[in-house]
Amino acid sequence: MDMRLELVPLPTTDVDRSKAFYTEGMGFVLDHDVEPGNGMRVVQLTPPGSSCSIVIGVGMSAPDAPRVQSLHLVVDDIDEARRLLTSQGVDVSPVEDMGGVRYAHLSDPDGNTWALQQISR
Repeated sequence: MDMRLELVPLPTTDVDRSKAFYTEGMGFVLDHDVEPGNGMRVVQLTPPGSSCSIVIGVGMSAPDAPRVQSLHLVVDDIDEARRLLTSQGVDVSPVEDMGGVRYAHLSDPDGNTWALQQISR
């Protein structure tokens, strides 16, 4: 039996601000932005090259829900990824080498945190 992680919900207090952060700053692809009714809004975004997406919106979880911590975006060249993101206005920590695995950290406007990870092969 296959079990695929394909969608991770992230809490947000301002959908438009988060959508701009992920599309303009992070370069995620906007899959859809729909309002199915009853005040609900669903915005699904996918990191370039990923088969797993994130979803933000209204009516899916409480705005004060706990933030998601330390989601990993695995990259081939962390220095290049960091340069690209910072050039797009994203605040990314300096790169740290943890014994062959390199990391840089960032957070979205709501405090959900991400790690860029490069594994030496």
